[in-house]
Amino acid sequence: MKLKNIIKATVAAAVLGAGAATAEEVKVGIAAEPYPPFASVDSAGNWNGWEVDVINAVCEAAELDCVITPVAWDGIIPSLTGGSIDVIMASMSITAERQKTIDFSDPYYDTPTVIAADKNSDIEPTAESLKGKIIGVQASTVHQAYVNAHFSDAGEIRVYQTQDEANQDLVAGRIDATQADSIALADFVSTPGGACCEIKGSVPDDKAILGLGVGAGVRKGDDALREKLNAGIQKILDDGTHAEITSNYFKTSIYKK
Repeated sequence: MKLKNIIKATVAAAVLGAGAATAEEVKVGIAAEPYPPFASVDSAGNWNGWEVDVINAVCEAAELDCVITPVAWDGIIPSLTGGSIDVIMASMSITAERQKTIDFSDPYYDTPTVIAADKNSDIEPTAESLKGKIIGVQASTVHQAYVNAHFSDAGEIRVYQTQDEANQDLVAGRIDATQADSIALADFVSTPGGACCEIKGSVPDDKAILGLGVGAGVRKGDDALREKLNAGIQKILDDGTHAEITSNYFKTSIYKK
């Protein structure tokens, strides 16, 4: 190899090496608590599920070097604002209250909110029907806020750290109903463990509480990262990747245009 070419190759390698060494790592925070079929951890410690696949696809489309970082749900926003993570992609609804603290990307999914209860109960997703009943919800979610606002006449609102704990208490008869995302509860009632129960219907919509769909949360003013995520989300919607991932988990689309 001629000296001139050797110099060019050496310089190119040095530039590439420097680029690799200084590549910015984007820590994507997900809830450490399992939330199947969106995110759960296997026996080997690997995270998988619909949302995990979408995170990987968005990051690839946006050309971001992403690292999935589990964080306790009730501390996930402080982890973002404090700099421990750079993005939240953990089925977090876009609400006006949260927008006071963080910014959001465009939505990457949107599904109804429902009530589940024992198949033999006559519970309906209304304040009148749930009066005097024990309702279980996951802490620090839009569902907790909704139940507090709309089902305050319930006999008790029982708060859990994970939706799985609420589901277990519903099966055990310790609560009468639980409220959560329709996909998460549909997954639960389709399992042998949740065969006792069924979805009783969607709660009346309240966008002020339930939000405008699920988006990626970023720190206030981090417009560059937000726009990269928007571009990645749009790309996987346009090229069919979003639909392909969804078909591996659900029978219908969970994205509203």
